[in-house]
Amino acid sequence: MRIDIVTIFPEFFSVLDVSLLGKARQSGILDLGVHDLRDFTHDRHRTVDDTPYGGGAGMVMKPEPWGEALDSILGPESIVIFPSPAGERFTQSIARELSTAPHLVIGCGRYEGIDQRVVDYAATRATVRELSLGDYVLNGGEVAAMAMVEAIGRLVPGVVGNPESLDEESHEDGLLEYPSFTKPAEWRGLAVPPVLTSGNHGAIATWRHEQQLERTRRVRPDLLP
Repeated sequence: MRIDIVTIFPEFFSVLDVSLLGKARQSGILDLGVHDLRDFTHDRHRTVDDTPYGGGAGMVMKPEPWGEALDSILGPESIVIFPSPAGERFTQSIARELSTAPHLVIGCGRYEGIDQRVVDYAATRATVRELSLGDYVLNGGEVAAMAMVEAIGRLVPGVVGNPESLDEESHEDGLLEYPSFTKPAEWRGLAVPPVLTSGNHGAIATWRHEQQLERTRRVRPDLLP
């Protein structure tokens, strides 16, 4: 999979060189490119923003550098993602869907956002998804882009060492993940649930499913039918 990120803060994504994503880059499973939007400007100040038509606070990112950036990156199989609080909510199912795409382009907005014509133009060249991490506003798209890259990238075959672990995570089956325990069996007066040390795999599976249901009812009842 190829992922291209366009941003005015390319140094933000140096963290992509560490942990599992870094190993995936080194092994060639993930091909990640980060592009500085200011490289597509042509004035002395490398300007990427201007005042909004119609008035209002803040600045809006100009369409010209975005157009040149997209023209240099987009291919016939590209999917363009614009992180935005006005987008549809990014979910595990969307992450899994996007993990099968050959090429993702993520455009990180700043200020009051990107000129809408950039989104409209991108939609004439590729599939466009406007995605939101949740019902809150960030200073820019970089944090959301990092979260999406990790959520999507770890689902690409070969990135996570044990692929079976991906099937038991929160949201994979619509429920939150059950609690996990490891050695020692007792720690500071707190014991591991006896069923987990019983060796009865059927009982363990039942207990884990019950824990998923209980945790989901308590923390995220909106996920239950």
